[in-house]
Amino acid sequence: MNDAPALDPAIAQRLAHDAAGLVPAVIQDHEDGRVLMVGWMDDEALRRTLTEGRVTFWSRSRQEYWRKGDTSGNVQYVRSAALDCDGDTLLVQVDQIGPACHRGTDTCFVGGELGVRVLGEAERSSAADAAGPTAATAATATAHRPEEDTEG
Repeated sequence: MNDAPALDPAIAQRLAHDAAGLVPAVIQDHEDGRVLMVGWMDDEALRRTLTEGRVTFWSRSRQEYWRKGDTSGNVQYVRSAALDCDGDTLLVQVDQIGPACHRGTDTCFVGGELGVRVLGEAERSSAADAAGPTAATAATATAHRPEEDTEG
């Protein structure tokens, strides 16, 4: 019988797991906002992360839990955690001690930069004009019509 506490049911029901029961966790430096790495959590890894103060992941390759820094000393102390609007991604802000990446770099994204086309202001403006009003703008414009007020 497993006597370990479970993840708070109110949190568990908000999670949108993938087919393997996992949710990606974006790990962000609390001090400067840099994205340090991305890992995977199931309900138990998230419970441990929320209650133990250190980040715990589920290793998809080793099929076991692992805590960042247990072997390397490069610990991640939890500062905050949040779910995105769809419940399918976690954001965990941490105090990172030492490099976050197993390659010894500050983040796992060093050296992985891809070439992109960056639009200038004129291109951004013309693209926005061509798209027309966004759904949010249209919803805001129609959300309150004073002529529909019934009080008064």
